[in-house]
Parts: sequence; C-alpha cells; structure tokens
Amino acid sequence: MTTKAISTKYCIPPARSSLVFRPRLIERLNEGLYRKLTVISASAGFGKTTLASGWVANCDRPVAWLSMDEGDDDPVCFWTALITAPT
Repeated sequence: MTTKAISTKYCIPPARSSLVFRPRLIERLNEGLYRKLTVISASAGFGKTTLASGWVANCDRPVAWLSMDEGDDDPVCFWTALITAPT
C-alpha cells in the first residue's frame, strides 16, 4: 500500500449539495450510535457513501472513515488501517 493510497482511504467524501434527505435511514444510523456495530449494505450505486457522508457531516461525534477496495483483502492490512484510522 502506498502513502497516497493510505491517505485517501481516510478522506470523508464531502456531503453533496443536492443530497436527497432520507430521514428513515438517518434515524436508523442514529440508533446505531448505541450499538457496537452498524453495517450499511447495498449494491453499487445505491447511495451508501452519499448516505454515510451526509450523516457524518451532521454528526457531533468523532468518526473514523475507512474506504475499502479489492486490495484490502489482507487481514493484517485491513486491521492495521482500521485501528489507525484518525478520528
């Protein structure tokens, strides 16, 4: 993994100005604040990143962001990146 690849993994995409507000999904994410883990799962293009970045922009808690790709299938690299993700 290169330094550039590592630094971009932690960049939260900016919330879009044309964001479609999804109150039900935002409510579900807020409920997840009181759980150990929340997973956002859907097929490509269904708005997972848009939803998460919009929610993070309005969240008053520290957030660690880690973008994943096909090169993250090595458990050591994955856990190292996750544990060292800045908040």
